[in-house]
Amino acid sequence: MASSASLQRQPLDDRLSRRNFDRLAKYIYDYSGIKMPITKLTMLEGRLRRRLRATGATTFDGYCDFLFSGNGLEGESVYLIDAVTTNKTDFFREPKHFEYLAEAALPELLQSGSNQIRVWSSACSTGAEPYTIAMVLAECLAQRPDTSYKVIATDLSTEVLETARRAIYTKEMVRPVPTQMRRKYVMEAINPRRDEVRIAPVLRQRVGFGRLNLMDEAYPLKEAQHVIFCRNVLIYFDKPTQQHVLSRLCDRLVPGGYLFIGHSETASGLNLPIRQVANTVFKRV
Repeated sequence: MASSASLQRQPLDDRLSRRNFDRLAKYIYDYSGIKMPITKLTMLEGRLRRRLRATGATTFDGYCDFLFSGNGLEGESVYLIDAVTTNKTDFFREPKHFEYLAEAALPELLQSGSNQIRVWSSACSTGAEPYTIAMVLAECLAQRPDTSYKVIATDLSTEVLETARRAIYTKEMVRPVPTQMRRKYVMEAINPRRDEVRIAPVLRQRVGFGRLNLMDEAYPLKEAQHVIFCRNVLIYFDKPTQQHVLSRLCDRLVPGGYLFIGHSETASGLNLPIRQVANTVFKRV
């Protein structure tokens, strides 16, 4: 049962006002490109209550005053964005993409003479996508000692990046990994009672993680990429933001490189230097 002191710290009837919702929604959009319609007011309230407690604010009004007056956003913006981003992910999610990567995209890249395959998972969440990519590449390149690969994985949320770097997951989460790959690339806990597995070092050393905001004007990758995954992120953006993001992603693709977007997303109506080669798979022209 909550103590009277805790109820004083966070009144049960405190609600996020429309004015403060609009202020937050504008900032979130300007910072991350994520649309926050009024229908998400209750969701935003729930996700921000932890930030109220962390900052010592007693009401949403107090939290928003802290954010938007003085220098509150300087230290809080990362935590605010962490709180509102959605980070659903699974190993081998949308498996047709990984089949296409293994059976079509990668053979063509190798045939073109590429012997250092570079792949970017641009919204990597807790790491399932980049580790899945690494598994596929490791399998495809096992008989090619002259060819190496590197996966760059980025996300806006610092919280999910910490999970991704640890590479520790529940057994249920790695269930979609094919048995042969699971034996090679997933380590069981020594204590069989622990519901934990960890991605093997042979893959972890091939995946590098870093924080990146897709709304930035430029993406600081040292080299152009052969493959870019940007899946299930565009659905949160309006058309101008989709154009902004996908244009910059295409700038980071080598000619003939591949772009993968989510199955519920589209690039139609956008002015981009790509052509569609499979369902939600595009090739840089």
